[in-house]
Amino acid sequence: MTKADIVGRISDKTGMEKADVQAVVEGFMREVKNGLEAGDNVYLRGFGSFIIKKRAKKTGRNISKNTTLVIPAHYIPAFKPAKVFAESVKDKVPVKE
Repeated sequence: MTKADIVGRISDKTGMEKADVQAVVEGFMREVKNGLEAGDNVYLRGFGSFIIKKRAKKTGRNISKNTTLVIPAHYIPAFKPAKVFAESVKDKVPVKE
């Protein structure tokens, strides 16, 4: 599913113009990004949390040059689904084998 699909579905269900829905969705994404960049976690009850995780310093290898390099500690954004959300997906999505 893409952002355009989400905008289309919300527009169909609410009767709002696609341009208005597009502005709201992009505004939401911008505020989540701004919050994470400011060092804040974003909590959405019943949906999940956008959090910042710290990655520890580690040693990596450049295989083509056969050298080692140090990858410094850094932060990355992550999403942790709410328990209710995770259970819902677990119950409704069949396992493909």
